[in-house]
Amino acid sequence: MKARIQNAGVQPDVATGVQHLFKAIYAGGAPRQTLELVHLRASQINGCSACVDAGAETSRKAGIGPEKLLALAAWYESPHFDDAERAALALTEAATRLSDRPGAVTDEIWAEAARHYDEGQLHVLVLMVAVTNFFNRINTTLRVPAGTRWD
Repeated sequence: MKARIQNAGVQPDVATGVQHLFKAIYAGGAPRQTLELVHLRASQINGCSACVDAGAETSRKAGIGPEKLLALAAWYESPHFDDAERAALALTEAATRLSDRPGAVTDEIWAEAARHYDEGQLHVLVLMVAVTNFFNRINTTLRVPAGTRWD
């Protein structure tokens, strides 16, 4: 697969803005491993190979073991995830699959996430889902191959 845009560096202000978003996300108090799982799961759903590749790498760096990474696609049946991670992943899936049904982020999904995370943490979890979906759409449209780094 050949990327449709060869020089991502033509927009340096965009990279700076993205760095500010991620700095805010990681400073928001949600567990780093949970944020990485959220990013990777949304990227799996959207089929973004560049983000799945990057997400697997950042997940490993955050200390997530290979068993958990391999089980992520079937998190709802796996014993590798605790209740808080399950709540974050349910929220991720619902917010990523908005077009699948009206009201995809149900009150039950939100209440379960709110049982495990405070408002600040919920905010950054939702922001991570949104930013991931944003990049998934850019990367798949531009055919950005796995292994591409935009730093």
